[in-house]
Amino acid sequence: MTLLELIRAAIKEDMPQGDVTTESLALKPRIGRAKLKAKEDIVLSGASAFEQSMQALEPNVRIKWHFEEGDEILKNQIICTIEGDLVQVLKAERVALNFLGHLSGIATHTRRFVKKVAGTKTKILDTRKTTPGFRELEKRAVVHGGGMNHRMNLSDAIMIKDNHISVMGGIKNAVNRVREHSQLHIEVEARTLEEIKEAVDMKVHRILLDNMDNEMLKKALSMIPSEIETEASGNMNLERIQSVAEIGVNYISVGALTHSAPCADVSLVFNWED
Repeated sequence: MTLLELIRAAIKEDMPQGDVTTESLALKPRIGRAKLKAKEDIVLSGASAFEQSMQALEPNVRIKWHFEEGDEILKNQIICTIEGDLVQVLKAERVALNFLGHLSGIATHTRRFVKKVAGTKTKILDTRKTTPGFRELEKRAVVHGGGMNHRMNLSDAIMIKDNHISVMGGIKNAVNRVREHSQLHIEVEARTLEEIKEAVDMKVHRILLDNMDNEMLKKALSMIPSEIETEASGNMNLERIQSVAEIGVNYISVGALTHSAPCADVSLVFNWED
């Protein structure tokens, strides 16, 4: 689904038979200005979705952005100024804010994780735990926050997980079968030290260390040669992330970047007097 299709669906959801409140006021076009204001410190993402939501109802709207996506914005700073028919802007307000608030929330949450691992070699990755239809937007927001994208979808990369291992009767069988059909790099999920040894013996590209405590992660890294990348995953939060990075893994994947990020607090202030 394209961004424009998402926006059209969101507007249809929000006003299936129009905005009965605004339309019942029988307001004539009111050309004026509005300002988008940060009500907390945020990292900006979703500017295009915000702008196109406005344009869907007010094609002549003019938006001047004072920040770029990925910029840190402080509480009470003005993110952008809007000029156009404020009656139509009012109708588009909630949809536009929903996009920008959600995506800026992901970027802001990601930036917190990225700052926690600053000074280490570890990179923060997202996962496929995204809102259906919003994956491209949400993964772009992760990048705006300073994180990196893991595979975009199941067609993008090979990752042998626990169910693949179970159905094939072990890591060796699974890796060998995949290599018969693909030349892509292989990542294998390992839950035990025995599985790590098997993955190392198969010379896979990356090993995902799943749901291991810090002591087990240290043992795992002592078994894995430097040419094999390592990724820690499972129960990763802001309180723990720094200690995991200091162990020396290459990557930490965090589902919470997309599935648990709070919405960024922003508001649209209208200047009806002008």
